[in-house]
Amino acid sequence: MASESREQLRDFLRSRRARLNPADVGMLAGGRRRTPGLRREEVAVLAGVGVSWYTWLEQGRDITVSAEVLDAISTALRLSEPEREHLYLLAGLNPPRTRVARTTAVTQELRQLVDAWSPRPAMLQDRYWNVLAVNDSTRAVFGFDETDHNCLITFFTNARYRDAQVHWTSIAPDVVAAFRADAAHFPGDPGFTRVIDDLSAVSSEFVELWARHDVAAHAQAVKAAHHPEVGDLIFDKTTLVVADHPDWRLELFNPRPGTETAHRVERLMRIRLAAPA
Repeated sequence: MASESREQLRDFLRSRRARLNPADVGMLAGGRRRTPGLRREEVAVLAGVGVSWYTWLEQGRDITVSAEVLDAISTALRLSEPEREHLYLLAGLNPPRTRVARTTAVTQELRQLVDAWSPRPAMLQDRYWNVLAVNDSTRAVFGFDETDHNCLITFFTNARYRDAQVHWTSIAPDVVAAFRADAAHFPGDPGFTRVIDDLSAVSSEFVELWARHDVAAHAQAVKAAHHPEVGDLIFDKTTLVVADHPDWRLELFNPRPGTETAHRVERLMRIRLAAPA
């Protein structure tokens, strides 16, 4: 650890210890205390580490620490998830992936953002590429409907979507490779297995590409589509991570400058609004 990190680690641990009382962690106060908060030996007992070792850590000495010990100290000091990550960084270790609350409840603010992006397409996906929210433009431009619940399955099985993709054959390997890379972050997660099994049962093309074991990262890309009513559409696709749900991705499609895409999408949306319900 660099000396600056050691100083920050020392101050951080002291401040976290000082904000807790013995009663907060189920311990007896044990007589008069000169300073507020837990004593070092009490933190050591709660974390299951030696008193001397914990003292050296809090003093910022250059000692070896493990993820298991940092997790134990995090629990003893009642650290929040951001505080736990901060402790890892100060100790010179890579923080583990944030433990995200497993919920599919999309906030009203996120839904409003997706809707407000119209007439440009936008969608929100979870870690399995399940569709959490789409706007009307996504439905009109790419052919999404109420039966489309997973973007990977839609990519292979929605005939309208496939027909609209100008470069479907050339981008399919990259799409599958990106899904494999995402799945690798969550080994053993049955949600990915369900998507793979469901798609393998209906698409030999997916089975062939999945067997390649290629991996690829998400990146900003150009998405070209041909719509039967308004013609060729070219978008710059940008993928953003939702801060409080790092396994959710917000995909925004912006008409490529210098093309007629913006005008054509606006015309398409006017056609949709004028169509009888």
